[in-house]
Amino acid sequence: MKEQYGDIGVTILEDHVVQCEILRGPNNFFDLQLIKDLANCFEDIDKDASFRAIVLCAEGKHFCAGANFSSDERAEELAVRTKSNRNPLYDEAVRLFRGKKPVVAAVQGAAVGGGFGLAVMADFRVVCPATRMTANFVKLGFTPGFGLTHTLARVVGAQKANLLFLTGRRINGETAYEWGLADIYTDNDNVRNAAIELAREIAVNAPLALVSVREQLRPDLANAVEAVTNIESREQGWLQETNDHKEGVKAVTEKRRGNFTAT
Repeated sequence: MKEQYGDIGVTILEDHVVQCEILRGPNNFFDLQLIKDLANCFEDIDKDASFRAIVLCAEGKHFCAGANFSSDERAEELAVRTKSNRNPLYDEAVRLFRGKKPVVAAVQGAAVGGGFGLAVMADFRVVCPATRMTANFVKLGFTPGFGLTHTLARVVGAQKANLLFLTGRRINGETAYEWGLADIYTDNDNVRNAAIELAREIAVNAPLALVSVREQLRPDLANAVEAVTNIESREQGWLQETNDHKEGVKAVTEKRRGNFTAT
């Protein structure tokens, strides 16, 4: 097991727990390379029987503030997706869902867009008063991705998922906990420690049984995510060419309401 996979730092903890930390603070924006590195990390963890649970966390202020739409890497990634009709980032996301070990996400600060999708990928989420979660895709003139059109409703139910998707509403940690989107609500400075404690509570149990139970509770989840990301990629592909998407990105960047024209 390596100590670092690109911008993913790995720390071996007590009681068969391994910590995977995103090292792009303070915002921890994601891109194709970050998710690929995380998927490679997860696959190596699966090969090591001494690891039984994963803590997914991030340095800095935010868990993952989504994609950096102003970056050259983001522009290149979208261009590739336009040609192939599937975002290659979602191939790497599916690899995460194929992982066999339970994942506990420590979600401090913002989990936005695809960063929200990354948090929902985990089996459990620990949040705090500073946590902010949003599927703000419609504010960007866009459609949800990272498999959220399947995974979010699976956690909170179709009605609450619809509410978040169609309004782009941001919810705090307390609301996430009340909705069942988070499993532990704790102080701002205790998020990671609480996630580690939950991972340890899981990891002291019989490892083969853990894998078996998890597979039974997530039947064909990775295949379902692969299927919905085909649709998400297709819809994002044509929406990214619209004036509304260009206006949405500009409006979100300028922190104002978008002036959309349905073109």
